[in-house]
Amino acid sequence: MKITVAGEKKEVADALSVAALIEQENVETPQYVTVSVNEEFIDAGAFDTTVLKEGDEVEFLYFMGGGR
Repeated sequence: MKITVAGEKKEVADALSVAALIEQENVETPQYVTVSVNEEFIDAGAFDTTVLKEGDEVEFLYFMGGGR
């Protein structure tokens, strides 16, 4: 099936979970990544059970702390 990951169209296996996509994409520090699918945030506890569908748009977001 075709999905868009970080603005890039990709061909991936059918019924791919968000967790499997994170692994497949070699996401750095996956424990700190926030994922949105079609502009809706997915709870980290649901990464294993959230299955992607044809045409989904996935973004990996990292929130950085800092400052004084």
